[in-house]
Amino acid sequence: MSKKLVLMSVLVAGLLLSACATKTAEAPMEAAPAAEPILTLSGAADASWTEADLKGMTLMDVDYTNKDGETTTYNGVAILDLLAAAGVTDYATISLIASDGFSADVTSDELAACTTCIVAFDDDGTLRSVLPDFSSKQQVKGLVEISVQ
Repeated sequence: MSKKLVLMSVLVAGLLLSACATKTAEAPMEAAPAAEPILTLSGAADASWTEADLKGMTLMDVDYTNKDGETTTYNGVAILDLLAAAGVTDYATISLIASDGFSADVTSDELAACTTCIVAFDDDGTLRSVLPDFSSKQQVKGLVEISVQ
């Protein structure tokens, strides 16, 4: 009888181990939602960029001194690089548009002379235009769109 009990115990243990080792079907992983664009370009061309897209471009540091004489260093993408990436070569003006509807215009001649004009990353995750030596009214916080005319 004890041989039967040992044999039965080995058989049950084997079945339990086999059941534990059986791979169960896993639910398929859901694809991560596509990142939303944080900047769009409209008008003469259409384009949009996510934060990762922008951070994957050539970035530069630019100092901007406000009307109170305080200098801040911003990091971002040259506006001229964004226009080139969208295939924009001929335009008269761009409008920098904030999420609250505020906008500021920059002519093509002004922008062509400004290799340090950038779309910068703010600490709160939003964007801003940084245009050194331009009026403070052209520094657009909460930038969401560049309209090309």
